Amino acid sequence: MQKLFSGIYKDKTILVTGHTGFKGSWLVYWLDKMGAKVVGYSLEAPTKPNHIELLNLDIVSIIGDIRDLDKLHETFEAYKPDIVFHLAAQPLVRLSYENPIETYETNVMGTLKVFEACRKHAVKAIVNITSDKAYENREQVWGYRENDHLGGYDPYSSSKGCADILANSYRNSYFNISEYKKSHNTLLVTCRAGNVIGGGDWAKDRLMTDIILCVSQGKKVSIRNPNATRPWQHVLEPLSGYLHVGQKLLEKKVEFGEAWNFGPSDEGSISVEEVVKNVKKHWDTIDYEINKDTTQLHEANLLKLDCSKAHILLKWKDVWKSETTFEKTVNWYKAYYEDKKEILTSQDLECYIVDAKKKGLEWTKN
Repeated sequence: MQKLFSGIYKDKTILVTGHTGFKGSWLVYWLDKMGAKVVGYSLEAPTKPNHIELLNLDIVSIIGDIRDLDKLHETFEAYKPDIVFHLAAQPLVRLSYENPIETYETNVMGTLKVFEACRKHAVKAIVNITSDKAYENREQVWGYRENDHLGGYDPYSSSKGCADILANSYRNSYFNISEYKKSHNTLLVTCRAGNVIGGGDWAKDRLMTDIILCVSQGKKVSIRNPNATRPWQHVLEPLSGYLHVGQKLLEKKVEFGEAWNFGPSDEGSISVEEVVKNVKKHWDTIDYEINKDTTQLHEANLLKLDCSKAHILLKWKDVWKSETTFEKTVNWYKAYYEDKKEILTSQDLECYIVDAKKKGLEWTKN
C-alpha cells in the first residue's frame, strides 16, 4: 500500500484537521497504512460510537479547535507538516440553522486560521475540503463545474461557499501560482465532493446514519425529502481524489493548484427514497415511512457535480458503482451490529484498491 500515489506519502508528516470525523477518520487510516507520519487536529469525536476510536490508530491525535490560532501555531511548530488536509468543519445543514454563528465561525474563520498557520510555518501543500453545496444551487439537471458561481441557501452551504471564496482569495494574495518558488513555496487546492457514505458514520441528521440506527433498534425510518437527489458515493472515492491532487502538489506541479470536483458518475445520483430501497436489499429488516411535515427547513432537491476536469486532467475516476457502494456500507454496519462489533474498514480499503488497480487508475501505479 505504501507505493500508492507514487509512494509520495511514505514518511511525510501530514496534518489532518477534523480527523475525528467520518471522512477524516478514513483519511488518517489510509495515510497511516501508506506509512505517513500522521498528526490529527480536531475536536473530540462528535458521537458515541465513532470510527476513529474503533480504528485504534497509533497516530498523534491533538484535541483542539481550529478557531484557536495559538494552539494551531503550537501544533504546526511542533510537528512541521509537509502537507495539510483541512477537513474540520461544522458539517450539518440542519444544525447550521440552529447554530449559524458557530457554523460561520468554524467553517469560515476556522479555515482562515488554518491557512494563516500554514502560511506562517511555510507548509508546502494545502488540500482544502469544502462541499458540493458551496455552489449556488439552481436545481439544474446538469452538474456544476469548478468555475460555476458559488453561493448557498442555508447557513451551512453559504459558509462553505464563503470558505471556498476565502481559499481563492488567499491563494491569489499569498500563494499566487505566478510567485511560486519566488516569494513562497506553497500550493493550495480546494476540493468539492458530493454526499459520501460508508461505515463508521454516526452523525445526526445524515440519511444513512438515520437508516442504520433505526434498523439496529428495530424502528421504522422516517424519511424527509424522499425525492431529493444527491450524488451518493463511498467515502473512499473523494479521499482518493484528495490524495491524488495532494500528490501533485507535493510533486510541485503548479498547474494543479486550483479547485476540483470529486463525485460519482451519473448513475450515482439517485433519490433519497431510492437510497432506502437500495439499503433494504442488503438489510431486509428495514421499514420506512415518508415524513409529510410541510414545515421542514429548506434543503436542496437536486444537486450534482461535473467531474470532467478531474477525469481528464487528473485521470481520476470513481471506482464503485452505487450498488457496490450501498452493499459495502450496509455490510460494514451489519458486521458492527450483528458480529460483535467487528469493523470492515481494512477489508473495504483493500477491496477498493484492488478494484481501482483493475481499472488502471493512475494513483494505483508505482
